[in-house]
Formats: sequence, structure tokens, C-alpha cells
Amino acid sequence: RTEEVTREELGRTEFVARTWEWKHKYGGIITQQIRRLGASCDWTYERFTLDDGVSKAVVEAFVRLHKRGLIYRGPRLINWSPGLKTAVSDLEVEYTEEPGTLYHFKYMLQGSDDFIPVATTRPETILADTAVAVHPDDERYQRFIGRSALVPMLGRVVPVIADDYVDREFGTGALKITPGHDANDYAIGQRHGLPIISMLDREARVTAEGGQYAGLDRFEARKRIWADIRAAGLAIQEQAHTLNVPRSQRGGEIIEPMISTQWFVQIETLAAKALAAVRDGQIRIVPERFEKVYFNWLENIQDWCISRQLWWGHRIPVWYAPDGSVFCAHSETAAAALAHAHFGHAVTLEQDPDVLDTWFSSGLWPFSTLGWPDETADFKRFYPTSVLETGYDILFFWVARMIMLGLEFTGKAPFETVYLHGLVRDEQGRKMSKTLGNVIDPLEVMDEFGTDALRFTLLTGSTPGNDTNLSLERVRANRNFANKIWNAARFVIGKLDNAATAPAAPATLADRWILARLQTTIADCTRQMESHQYGQAGSQAYEFIWNEYADWYIEAAKQQLDDPALAATTQHTLVAVLEQTLRLLHPFVPFVTEEIWQNLKAACAQLSPAFMHAGAWPDALIIAAWPAASPATAAETALTAADVAAFDHLIDVVRAIRNVRAENKIDATLRLSAHVAAHGRSQVLMSQGRVLAQLARLNAASLVIQNEIQPAPANCIALVIGTTEVYLQRPDIGNAGDERVRLEKELAELEVQITRLDALLTGSFAGRAPANVVERERAKLAEYHATRSSLQARLAAAQ
Repeated sequence: RTEEVTREELGRTEFVARTWEWKHKYGGIITQQIRRLGASCDWTYERFTLDDGVSKAVVEAFVRLHKRGLIYRGPRLINWSPGLKTAVSDLEVEYTEEPGTLYHFKYMLQGSDDFIPVATTRPETILADTAVAVHPDDERYQRFIGRSALVPMLGRVVPVIADDYVDREFGTGALKITPGHDANDYAIGQRHGLPIISMLDREARVTAEGGQYAGLDRFEARKRIWADIRAAGLAIQEQAHTLNVPRSQRGGEIIEPMISTQWFVQIETLAAKALAAVRDGQIRIVPERFEKVYFNWLENIQDWCISRQLWWGHRIPVWYAPDGSVFCAHSETAAAALAHAHFGHAVTLEQDPDVLDTWFSSGLWPFSTLGWPDETADFKRFYPTSVLETGYDILFFWVARMIMLGLEFTGKAPFETVYLHGLVRDEQGRKMSKTLGNVIDPLEVMDEFGTDALRFTLLTGSTPGNDTNLSLERVRANRNFANKIWNAARFVIGKLDNAATAPAAPATLADRWILARLQTTIADCTRQMESHQYGQAGSQAYEFIWNEYADWYIEAAKQQLDDPALAATTQHTLVAVLEQTLRLLHPFVPFVTEEIWQNLKAACAQLSPAFMHAGAWPDALIIAAWPAASPATAAETALTAADVAAFDHLIDVVRAIRNVRAENKIDATLRLSAHVAAHGRSQVLMSQGRVLAQLARLNAASLVIQNEIQPAPANCIALVIGTTEVYLQRPDIGNAGDERVRLEKELAELEVQITRLDALLTGSFAGRAPANVVERERAKLAEYHATRSSLQARLAAAQ
């Protein structure tokens, strides 16, 4: 294009040579981008479409299908791209709604002044009309059925036929039939044995069939023909009409349906096997809703046009003799041998100039890359595979064809599961395009925010089969997440100095809580990964390390590390939980987690060999095993649940105090005195007194935690968290009226929750939900009632 030279001017040999030069120069860019994104691949298996092994498989597949009669050559209606000057498949045609015109005109009956009003959006195709069709039950036109009409401007005689396909409500209720340039008309033409006329050539110019319009561009012909129809008094009206315009997915130009001699795959037999593979459960499509789309397409599939009038690609392995005889073979030498056997002497052969649709070779990819048709060790080991991950937009282009061809040539489905992801759109949900100026270059995003931030945003922002709206603000936020992980790790590593060789004390409540939450997180993430809910798994791991490990456990650990009796246990817990969490996060943010893990491993080896359990630290995180949740007995499960509930309650108390401080704008540096009535939880809260004081900014020296406090301290801010009451020293702010307003608001919000749960537990939910779920909701309701009683008492005291 830059040299303003056409491929025809270059010639096939030079054009192909130039294309190879371009491939060698730029072909590695995609690989570099994928590597930068952190793809974990064995790069020794990288393959290119035109590699020798792949080319061998493509030729073998074509020859086998041809011998079976599943590949044939013949004239059929195809989609023609005038811009690319090649046939394109139905899947490569995109339909767009565009304003247009519906042209109404008279189709005169032969030897009569009668006419049939006809409407069309493409007047130029009148030149290829071979019939006028009406509905057999349409009383307006019944008397014309069987008569002859005259093609406007050409005078060619065509029959008036009856066909149930005609929509009596659309346009005039009569159709001009152009089998050579419309798929529906082609079907009607086949039913009625109509002749086929091609009025456009491959340049989209009118052929000699168009008489005086021959040589005109299709759109110029449209204008000229309609002008002549108007001049002849045959025009009725022009009506504004929204068109569904077929455009080339690649070039954007309007596609022309036309009759062309091409190579096709007879698809019915292959499609039946592919349908059965999914229906019988050999292959599962995720999300499941795409199975219906898959079935619908395969049940209505047409023969696959596989020839392309291009020069770059796999050339069709067919040679022609001077008399038109066809020889399909693996090579020109093999074709010559077949020809010699056929004629009894050598003949000059010419190879078919067309190349194969790129999706033909792509459909062989699961096994052509492994050495097929040879029974190689790689083929035996890796075929079939377990999961194919790809975009839903190529379910038909690629996935269905891999299934069809895999079953045909190997007898096995190429994969067990098809995971379909969505498309990446801009923040407003629009498709990215240069026209809109909303294209986001991933390399630029990685330069600014890092690869891990982009990966995590894409992975956690997606659900199976749904599009992702990419927000740079979210990418920025996830860069902060990577920083959070780094800072948490830096704290842990910094606290390993003089680490004891083994824990000297039993685990604290905080230790048991974070270890229990880790086990739950591992189990949840594993389940989500196995069910292909990757976004949920990433979000779960995010919530754990940010909101539980960093925000709560590390803060509790800071207090424990100051206690010589607890330091070793805390150090071991910090390391164990961080190391396992890094394994969970590694698929999502591989670079930062690998770096942190290596630093953690080195620090543990240097500062405390006790951390270096045999086999626990492989050479790299990328080859470390995925964490496994530890099984627990029923008794252990009950104890764990109690520990989790106890520490969760401590967190609730801290949050409540923080909220009150924020609402009252209490200086964060001011440590308040507090009395806590724990009502059965005093032992737990007393054991965590230092943690509570530190996290809630309380005065540890004056913090009082008892089971009951009577009477309630005066001039305090009263809080109720479940059954726990907290009385905060009232600094010189606010007044009793403010306190009553706060308590009334809290009580009103609680009443809403009680009403909701009452309705839930007295409805069908109680009989439908699992017993443990119902019991949990009942326990929650009982706690709400206890909290309401405490709030009512505090409110009464504040009057």
C-alpha cells in the first residue's frame, strides 16, 4: 500500500515472498506481548500456521475429506467481498442497521396493461431477476399466477410464481426473485427450477447480462436503473427504510451475494457428530447458555465454503489437467503420478490458485500442532486436552470447527470443557474502535500501572461469557492492591529477625482466626477455580489478604510480637498464611507474588531454618502446588467456628467504635477510656484487650471489660454490638440530644432488619432452605432482639 503497488502487479511469487518478510519482521510481536502479560507456556511448542508440520496436517485433512466425498467443488451462492476480491464465510459478514430506501415499481405483465407492484432495496439486481413471486393465498395477485412478466428496462420474460415464503405484509406483498444475488431468492429458485443469472463480476461491476448497464459500478448502476425506471413511468414511490446491510468484517465494504464456483465442505455429517458431543456430555460449554447458541447454529448450518481467492495461506492441494480432470494429492509429484495413471502418459498440471479459509487450518490446531497425522509421543500424551479457553465471538469460527474436525480425524473430542470469556470494552461498555477514539493499548497500560494490575483488573472484572468494561481507575486501584501485598510482605519479613526455631506458645485467638479464614478461603477459591469462576476466586483472595490478613491480623500481630511469649507463634503464623496466600494470588498477579515469595523464602532461610520445612519451598512459586484446605473433624470444625465468631465479634466492636469516632469527629490521636459489658464474651474480649485498645484507639490502662456493668457509666457514648455494650468516655463534643438521635437511628435500622428476618423465617424460606442456614438466620434474629433490648435500655437512660 505504501508503494502503491497491487498484488497483481507484484505477482504471486513476489507477493508471497514479501509477506514472509513481513512475518519474520513482525511475527514475534504477539509472542512478546503474550510473554509480557505473564502467560505460562512452554514456548518450545510455539507454532505458526504455515509451519511444515501444520501444513502437512492441513494437506492430509483436505485429501482425506476429498476422498470421502466430504469436500467438493461447484457453483453455489457465496458472500463475495469486492474489496478483498475473495469469498468470505457467513461468519465473516457483519450486519449493521443503516438508513436506506425501499423502491416501489411496476412489473408489467406480458401483453397486458396489468402490473404487479414490487418493492426492492437493490434496484440494480433487477437485471438478474428470473421470476416474480406472490403468496398463493394472496387474493390481490392470485389471477396473475402462471402468467409472464417483463423485466423492467431489459424486457426479459420471467414467470409469475406462487411461494409460501412471500410475506404478504411486507412492501407490496410481491417479490422480485434474483437467485444469483440473494440467499432467500436462491432457495426459492431451487424450489422452482429457476435459471440463475449473475449480473455482477468480481469487481462488483455489471456484467454483459445487464445489457446497456454493463461495466457500471453496482451503486452507479442502481442510480441509473432507477432513473430510467422513473423515466419509463414504472416508478411508484420511494420509501425510507432501515436496511440490515451485510458488511465485510475485515474490510467494512458491503458484501455481495453471488454465484461462484468454490470449494466446499459437506458439513451435515460433521455437524451431527459435533452436536452429539455436546448433547451427550463429552464436551461442556461454560457458561451453559451458549450451548443453545451452539446447537442452533449447527442445526441450521450450511456447507462450508473453504476456498479463498487469496495468495497467502495454505494452497488447495488440487491440480487440474488440460481437459479439466481433477487430481487431489499430498504433493505435485503425487498428483502427477495420479494423472499419469489416469491418462497413461505424463500431462501438464496446474495447481488450483486458491488458498484455504484460515479457519480450516485453525480447526485442526488441537492435533496438527502435536504431529498428527503421525502417532507422535506428544499427540498420545496431550490429545485430547482438558480445557479450551477462548472468546464467545469465535464459538463458530473456531470452536465448533475444532470439534467437528477433531471428531472426524481422531475419533475423540479435542477437549472436555470450552470456557468462553467475553470481550473487553471501554468504561462505558462500547466496543473499542479507532473511530470512537477509545482504544486502550494494553502495552501502554502495563507501562503505567504494571502487568499485574492489568491482569488482576481483567480477571476479577470478568464472568464467564460476559463482556468486561475496562476502567483505568480500576487498574490504578489494583496497582494499589499490588502495593498492599508488597507492604504486608515487607512487614512480615521485617519481623523475622531473631525468629525462634519453633513456636513456644499455643496459637492465640487471632492466630486461630486467620488460619481458619485461610482454610475457608483456600476451599472457596479452589471450588471457584474448578468451576471456572476465575473472577470470583481472584476477588475472594483479594478480600482475604486485604481485609482480613493485612487490615486485621497484621494489626493484631503487631501487639503479639511485642510479647516474647507469643512472638514465635505469631511469626510462624504470619509466614505460613502469607506463603499460602501468595500461592492463591499467583495466577492473578504472577510477577509481584513471585518476587515477594522469593524474598520471603530467602529471608526465612537466612533468619530461621525452622520455617524451611522439607519440600515446602520449591525453586519458584510458579511451580509450587496449589494450596489444599486441611480436612477437619466435626469437633475441630465446631471449635474453629467458635474462634471465627469470637474474633469476628471483636472486629464488629472495633468497627462500631471507629464509626462512632468518625461520626463525632473525634481526633484519631485521642485515646478514649471505655467500659465494656461483654455479656458472656468477657473472657474472649479480655484476652484481646491490647488488640482492642490499639485498633479502636482506646486507653489500654483505663479499659474495663466485664461480664456485666451496673449501673451504666454516666456521660458516655453507648454502643450496642450484638449482646456487647460499649460505653465510651464522652470527650467535650456533642450533647445528650445528639446521643439520643444516634441511638434512635441505630434502633430504627435494627427494627428494619428484625422485620425482614421475621418475615423470612415465617415464610416458605424456613421449609425450603437447608437446616443449617435456617438455624443461622434464627441465631441472627435472636441476637438482633438482644441488641434491640440493650438499645432501648440505653435510649431510656439517655432521656
